[in-house]
Amino acid sequence: MSDRPRGAGSHEQFTISYAGFNRPWATWIAHQLERLGHHTTLLRWDPPLSVPLDDALRNLLEAPGRVLLVLDDWYFSLGPRTDEEWTRALRTVVPPHVDRFAAVSVATRALPPTAVPLRPVDLRDLDSREARRRILGRLDVDPAAMPRNGDDDAFAPRFPNDPPSVWNVPRRNVRFTGREWALEELHQQFESGGRGGARVALRGISGVGKSQIGIEYAHRFGNDYDVVWWINAGFRATAREQFAELAPRLGLPVGEQLGERIRAVHEALRLGRPHRRWLLILDSADDMTQVEDLLPEGSGHVLITTLTQDWASTGSIAEIPIKSFTRPESIAYARRRAPRLTVPEADQLADAVQDLPLLLAQTAAWLAANQMSAGEYVALIRGGEANLIGISISSDYPMGFQTSWSITLNTLEENNPEAVELLNLFALFSPEAIPVRLLQAAHPSDLPPHLAALAADPIRWHTALRRLSESTAVRMDYVDTSEAEPYVDNVNMHRLYHSFLISTLTEERRESLTVTACEVLAGADPRRPADTREWSRYGELIPHLEPSGALSSTKPVVRALVLNCIEYLRVRGENRTGLRLCEQAIARWRTRLDPDDPSMLELTHQHANMLRRVGRFREAEAVGRSVVDRLSGTRPADDPDLLRAKNGLGGTLVTLGAYPEAHQLYDESARANMETLGDDAPRTLQVRSNLAIALALLGRYQESLELNRTILVVRERQLGARHYLTLHSGMAYAWMLRLLGQYQEAQSRQELNVRAHHQVMGRYTPQTLLAEHNLALCLRRAGDLDAANSLMSSIMERSAQRQGPQHPETLQVQADYATFIREHGDVEKARELAQSVAVSYRDLVGANHPYAVGTAGNVGLALWKFGERDEALQIAERTLMGMRRAVGDDHPWALGAALNASGARNLAGDEENALTLSRETLERAIRTLGETHPLTLSCKAALSDDLRSLRRGQEAGKLEQETLQQLLEGLGPQHPHTMAVRRRERPYWDFEPLLT
Repeated sequence: MSDRPRGAGSHEQFTISYAGFNRPWATWIAHQLERLGHHTTLLRWDPPLSVPLDDALRNLLEAPGRVLLVLDDWYFSLGPRTDEEWTRALRTVVPPHVDRFAAVSVATRALPPTAVPLRPVDLRDLDSREARRRILGRLDVDPAAMPRNGDDDAFAPRFPNDPPSVWNVPRRNVRFTGREWALEELHQQFESGGRGGARVALRGISGVGKSQIGIEYAHRFGNDYDVVWWINAGFRATAREQFAELAPRLGLPVGEQLGERIRAVHEALRLGRPHRRWLLILDSADDMTQVEDLLPEGSGHVLITTLTQDWASTGSIAEIPIKSFTRPESIAYARRRAPRLTVPEADQLADAVQDLPLLLAQTAAWLAANQMSAGEYVALIRGGEANLIGISISSDYPMGFQTSWSITLNTLEENNPEAVELLNLFALFSPEAIPVRLLQAAHPSDLPPHLAALAADPIRWHTALRRLSESTAVRMDYVDTSEAEPYVDNVNMHRLYHSFLISTLTEERRESLTVTACEVLAGADPRRPADTREWSRYGELIPHLEPSGALSSTKPVVRALVLNCIEYLRVRGENRTGLRLCEQAIARWRTRLDPDDPSMLELTHQHANMLRRVGRFREAEAVGRSVVDRLSGTRPADDPDLLRAKNGLGGTLVTLGAYPEAHQLYDESARANMETLGDDAPRTLQVRSNLAIALALLGRYQESLELNRTILVVRERQLGARHYLTLHSGMAYAWMLRLLGQYQEAQSRQELNVRAHHQVMGRYTPQTLLAEHNLALCLRRAGDLDAANSLMSSIMERSAQRQGPQHPETLQVQADYATFIREHGDVEKARELAQSVAVSYRDLVGANHPYAVGTAGNVGLALWKFGERDEALQIAERTLMGMRRAVGDDHPWALGAALNASGARNLAGDEENALTLSRETLERAIRTLGETHPLTLSCKAALSDDLRSLRRGQEAGKLEQETLQQLLEGLGPQHPHTMAVRRRERPYWDFEPLLT
């Protein structure tokens, strides 16, 4: 070997041998050598047991060039191989070929003494620069020619001691065995997707090891990514919570709302900002309909573990079927788990459990801890009755698996009865994340005395958990802290084992454990579902409501927990999950509670609320109306439950466009609350605020303004100027000022209101977005077009992220932005957006709803702009008829529709009918809105235009001068409305969905 380091002029071939665990080291070392112009080959080390170890080492020499061994604990334990075998092989093979072999060590313990001839250099706890220096020095390679910019390549392998920027994956299974074909195929599937990303599903029966393959893949290939994130996808609410938790870890500027966080994560992953390389793992995603909306787009990779073929049937997701272990894998695993087993004994055990990894793990663990001979134990398994435990099992499972688990439980019962008692209690919780931390922290009175004593003794508690981890199909989820030892936060139990445990419980025992589980959950209820600081706790509790029996509990404190969880889901905007929980609770409570029981009424109220929020408006109306009708016949008019029911039904009717009946219900509720609670009581103010909305929707803007002013004054006095309810009242008051044409005061108030919203609530809350929306409309009316455009486009983007593109408040701002850019931007884009909004409203609330009718009219104005006169006229006439049917002839919306219809008639050359409609509309506008309202003045300008078209110039001129004078006095000479009339531009009216 030359004493001169090999540099850029001498390109060599290196073969890098590694155990599967250390692929990240192998790929990183290969990258360093390739940057210097050398050639590398990666060779995974896992020789069959049938090949003697010295022959396996000699086989490495058949590879070209020098052989670099990446040594660690795993490298020496594969097989497994004994220390004697390694000593003999290294002494035999290495010395004659010492110039061909080199080694690096990343082991956590001392290497065998016989590894000395390999002269391994230690890479543990080094940074990348020092590790590179040591590797190149060991290989006698000159580092001088190393390019300086290679580490900046975003797709280069990450240095293994530098973890991904964002990491959330269960701990690695140190006994993971085999499955190399699955890992390699999975890696190839992802690599074949290139920078366009890829999605792959691992499909197989329960217990076959899909999750373990996913964990191993994340650890083995994790250094290829900047973000690796694990999600328990077996329960929709949990999956959404865990997906949303990625938002703050990515540094995204989001609030506390779950929907907002989820949309922000989707956008960040799609764009690859701040990270392009990401791996998302959806574990136990067996019901595709529950979590398919979490699948992100982008350049990253998605790994799904599932029982079903549903994911692959979509055509966009590749599938890798996962079968049981191969027999060599089973033998290797069993001997690693129970070293006392011989190869024939491990083979017998594997045959008895049909190579199913979950069962093999449990049976081998039992043999490792007990002295019964393997033959005797296998005979017991084979002799077990198929129906020993009364659960239905697929033919894919070995018939004796229940027997093997029963033996394990019996042994555990003899040696550690406390652990078995804890295990049985675990069965009453959702298996994906059993909250052991809550159990340990439970009030002693909520636990049986022996479990309370166990929880109070940290040593006994952790001993019991360790025994369960060693002997049963549970996995501990540890929380690592920098200030203390890692602690167990949750326990993950395999679902097949969970079902088995449930089946072993007698009815009496299960009822007793149900009581305990419910008391633990109720004791953990913060009782503050609207407090964002408690949201993580409610997210933790909800998955356990059904398996614990909480939904069927008759205890008031447990029913209160269920209602608080539903309220949390409502406040957080998780409406689909909230509706499902409502329906589950109703199915159980209906047989146990009177319909008028306070808890049942609260649940029914939430049910109607959730139905309305997911767009099932008619069903929400039916639920709400049934309660109002029933209580109206049995309760006094001022009964609080009846008033709440009326208020809830009013909200549904507002959504349906039934404004008169909604107004009636709100008015009745407001009057009753004023008589019983007083004018200024918080509940009264809330109902009166709803009444003000109904008045606005009826077109009674002045009455709405006055009522909002009254509420604002009271709330400023009671709550202070910066309370969120006060800010909402201030926004509603400014909104009405604008609709009444008092633009200057509206803008002044709304600017202050928005500033306060930013300071108190932040930029992303729905209420802040509504406040900014009103300000943007004020800016548009004032002619500050640049500011209006910038603010409105920002609101639209944030609302879509925060609430979704089809949320009513997002559609509201989209509708207004479409009308804005039609006049001050891209006309084609305006038409496309207007059409999209109109279709969305039609699908959401029906074609006859005022919002659907009005936004369809906005499409007609876009066509008008394009000069498509005939279609614009047809739409305008349909809009006029539809709006009159929906809200009446004298409603401001009907007057606006009439203004547009007269303009369309004029444009189409039907001047006489345009004049007739313009004159009628002006008369109605004066009666409804007054002489000087902006819409009335637009009607005057339109009538003047129609008179001019019919060559009645003197009459037209007189009316035009009168209109201009009123505009000058009301809005000023430079206001856009005044200038448009002076330029004789035909006035139009944009439909604007109202604040609700």
